[in-house]
Formats: sequence, C-alpha cells, structure tokens
Amino acid sequence: MTIPRRTLLAASASALGLGLTSGRLHAQTADWPKAGPIKLVVPFTAGSGTDIVARTLAEKLGPLLGAQVVVDNKPGAGGTLGAAQVAKAPNDGYTLLIHSSGHVVNPSLYPKLPYDTLKDFDGITPLATLPNVLVVSPAKGYKDVADLVAHVKAKPGSFNYASAGNGSATHMNAEQFRVAAGISAQHVPFRGTPEALTETIAGRIDWFFAPLVSALPLIKDGKLQALAVGTTARSPVLPGVPSITETAGLKDAAYTFWVGLFVTAKTPKSIVDRIHTETLKVMALPEVKDRLEKLGAAPSVMAQAAFEKFLDDETAAAARLVKSAGIKVE
Repeated sequence: MTIPRRTLLAASASALGLGLTSGRLHAQTADWPKAGPIKLVVPFTAGSGTDIVARTLAEKLGPLLGAQVVVDNKPGAGGTLGAAQVAKAPNDGYTLLIHSSGHVVNPSLYPKLPYDTLKDFDGITPLATLPNVLVVSPAKGYKDVADLVAHVKAKPGSFNYASAGNGSATHMNAEQFRVAAGISAQHVPFRGTPEALTETIAGRIDWFFAPLVSALPLIKDGKLQALAVGTTARSPVLPGVPSITETAGLKDAAYTFWVGLFVTAKTPKSIVDRIHTETLKVMALPEVKDRLEKLGAAPSVMAQAAFEKFLDDETAAAARLVKSAGIKVE
C-alpha cells in the first residue's frame, strides 16, 4: 500500500513539532531555575504561622537552588484566593504554594472552588507541624479551660471565638474544641492571625486557637493568657500549659496544624524532585530546626508518595469534621 505524499508530510511535520516541543520542555527543565525568581504564594497574611514557615524556607532554599525565592502573601477566603492563583500558574516550577491543613478543608466548605484541591496540585512535602494554643485576654479572668467552658455553658450563645479565616487550622481546632466541649458560641473569622490576636488581646474576642509561633511572644509578654495547647501533647516551649486532651476531659478536642509545600500538577518530575530534595535539605538544617523549635513548631517532612496519601486521608477526615460540626460558610 502506498501512503499519500500529503499524509507523509503531515506526519513528518507533526513529529517535528512534537520534537521541538519536547526539546523546548527539556531545555526549560534543564535550565530551571535560571529564569527565576521562584515565588512562594502564601494564602494568609504576613505574620501568620504559615507565613513564618514560608519565610524560614525561602531564606535557605534560594541559595541551594541558585535562585531568588520570594514570599508573596495572597490572603482571603480561607486561603482559597491564593491557591486559585497558583492553580492558574504555568507548570514550570516558578510559582509554588505553601498552604496549611486548611487546604484540605476547603473542598468541604466551598463546593464551587475554581480549582480541584487534589487534582490541580501535587504535594511536595509537609514542612512543619505548628501547635495552636487556646488564648484569652488575661482580663477575662479564666482560671483554666474548665472554667472557660463553664462560663460558656452558663450563657450559651453569648460568647465568640476567632479564627484566621473560614476553614483555616485555627478555625478547625476551635470547632474540634467546641464539639468536644459541647458548647455553643459565635465564630468570627478574620482576614489573618494578626487581626485575630489584636481583637483577643482587646477582649472583644473571647478565645482564639492561635498558631503558637505567632502567639508565643504575646504570651511571654503577658498580653495573652494560654489555657491549653491544641494538640495531644504539651509543647516544650510552654511546658506549664496543659494539652487540650488532658484538661476538662476533652479527649477529642485535639487538632494537628501542619504546613506543606505544593506545586501545580503536571510540573515536570525533574523539577518536582529537585524542589523536594532541596526542601528536605533546608528543613534538616540545624539553624532551621532550632528557629522553628524555639517558636513551638517542629520540622515534619515526607516522601512525595507518602504526602499524597496523607493528603487523601486528611481531606476525608476534614469532610467528616465539617459535617459533624455543622460548619457552613455564609
């Protein structure tokens, strides 16, 4: 059978086009990250726990990659605005996302997200776990968590609690606590952690599960009173403060606040592998570990496959919590 000349020419042109495209992609991959800078999008305000981890990573990652790494804060809508921006970015490794555990909560809170949390992003690795701490204004006069719960139960619906945004780790920790304690109060979401801390200090907010990395200086200065750490274990930087599970019989009130690094799906594997390798090097640096540990955080990294499985499990767990707590975004 003789193949028509026109068909042969078309096939050759197509093959040539694919070769050129492959060549350009290979060149881009080989040159990465020479065309920097690399942008780390943080979907929360500066000074938040996620932001502190991001800046700690950026400072050390740049020299290892031989490129400038900058943090770009894009707060709003529980972290969905910044995530949406990254989802639309080219798959070239120059725009990364640093998000919190709120990332896997948002699919259950926002049914019309402009992106798919699991399909549009590839997880690189978690970076750190950051305990939240239940803080109140010292002027409130609460002796401990049991005292706070007793006051709320005596006047249901008369109290409020803050979060750094709907679906954030600070929100989920508060909901876990509210459900476990069997109390009713008004949720007040803020644009970020700094604003929530300010309102808590002023006494206009009754309590806030603040990231320990952000609240610690204020606790040490006496501007905030720490009633409990939001995890199952005490924090080494606040050894005198009980964990939420060892106080007031609240065994199911703990919540793990983690921060992770993500890249857009379909980013070339060689770039993803390079980011993963260099990020693990940064998080293993003694000065990075020391800085985070002094703030009550702890480096926490995984292999990429393990992190992807973790994200699947966390997304399912978040959906159960949202349903059981009856959480809705108005």
